[in-house]
Formats: sequence, structure tokens, C-alpha cells
Amino acid sequence: MRIIIVSFVLFLTLGISYSQEMTSTQLLEIIEQEADTVKANGNSIQFLLKETVLICIYDENANRMRIISPIVKREEIGEEELLNAFVANFHSALDVKYALSDEIIWSVFTHPLMELSGHQVVDAINQVYSAAVTFGGSYSSTNIVFPGNTKKTEKPKPKLLNKI
Repeated sequence: MRIIIVSFVLFLTLGISYSQEMTSTQLLEIIEQEADTVKANGNSIQFLLKETVLICIYDENANRMRIISPIVKREEIGEEELLNAFVANFHSALDVKYALSDEIIWSVFTHPLMELSGHQVVDAINQVYSAAVTFGGSYSSTNIVFPGNTKKTEKPKPKLLNKI
């Protein structure tokens, strides 16, 4: 039993010491391999994937990164599209979420930078791209959908929140 425990601890220690430590340089290299065009400027990388604009913003000191894609101006869509995006955040957007900032709807992936693997960066790029191009249709980042209502079409009923 003691040998099993020591082996397990050794395995965990080796796994942690050999874990991925993503850097901004590695991130740029991966994006350059995946994208059609790339423009790096400071702590951001703007790139095109199949004519869709994506932006990677990172902060090594804060150990954060995000890959985003602008989709549409808020004023150009109706309430139904917003509700469908909220439902998709639960069922079909998976690691990517739809978000609103500066009156623009975005497809957004966020993650700690150093803990990313190369495979995760590639997957994130593809999910952000898919969520952006399927907005208004399937609202999905992959072909996986969690069960349940995947489209919200009825008018929302206001719900009063109980104040604590």
C-alpha cells in the first residue's frame, strides 16, 4: 500500500512539474499557425480566421487571456436574438460565451494564460469563431449541445426578485 501511495505522489509531482506554462510568445506562434492573417500589437493579437476577426488579449502578470470576436452591434438585433444567446450560453456555447460590451455582442473565451495547453488555444480559437458565425442560427461553438430547451422564442415574463 505504501508503494502505491508513494508512486501516486511521485506521479502527481512529475505531472505538475511538466505541466504546460503558456507564454505570450507561444500563444502568438499558435495563433500564427491557425490564422489567415495576424497582427500583434503590445498585449493583443488581432487575426483573421476565414474572414472573421478575432482578437486575443493577454496579461502575463495577471495570468489571464481572452480570445474574442465582435459579432453585431446591439442596436441591430432584437430581444429574441439576445434571449437565444442567453440560452446558448447554457446549452450550446460551451467554453465560449456571448457577451455585451460597448454596445457590441461578442463571442468570448477566457482562461488563465499559463495553464493553457496548445490544444486548448486551438480549440478556443475554433469555438470563438464558430460561436461568432452561428450567432442568429444555431448559436453554437461546437456540435455538442447540452440537453434542454435550445432556443428561446416566447416573450419573457418579468420576474420580481426577492430582496434579502
